[in-house]
Amino acid sequence: MAGHKILVIDDSRVIRNMVRDMLPKGNFQVLEAQDGVEGLNCIRQERPNLIMLDFLLPRMSGWEVFQHIQNQPDLQSIPLVLMSGRREEVAEKISEPFEFFEFIEKPFEQKQLIEAIKSAMAKSRLPRPQAATATATATAGATTAGSADEVQALKQKVDRMQAEIDTLKKQMAQLLNFIKQKLK
Repeated sequence: MAGHKILVIDDSRVIRNMVRDMLPKGNFQVLEAQDGVEGLNCIRQERPNLIMLDFLLPRMSGWEVFQHIQNQPDLQSIPLVLMSGRREEVAEKISEPFEFFEFIEKPFEQKQLIEAIKSAMAKSRLPRPQAATATATATAGATTAGSADEVQALKQKVDRMQAEIDTLKKQMAQLLNFIKQKLK
């Protein structure tokens, strides 16, 4: 069963070794890459059964590797586990919930790793939406009017929030002045 290839793309040797040690023995061939460029080359050459990708990498970031994978239909079907010490960095670039890949936050335990792999495998089998379908084109014109109303409503909310912020700033300044006077 060593025909199952798992590619671990991480600049930390500790993480790469940790993943290798956490996987069930004898079931996987673990391939390693220490940066995004090396990882992308390995994906093309080896066609792994699973990719574990660190989000922050030298030479080519995990985000760039992710985008490359997502833009190639033949690579999209490979189960993917994104790894990062900070979920918010990933969520900044890719909105949650993560639909077609799994995310695991470092540091992680063996049970979390196995669950993330299982989830990534299930998510990789989900049908992907077409990039540009006739339905999307037809509904785009219909939603434009609704979008203008939504934008106007959002602008009004922003204006109200800005007014509240200005009021809070004024109250904070008054409070600070009061405290300063009491401390004299």
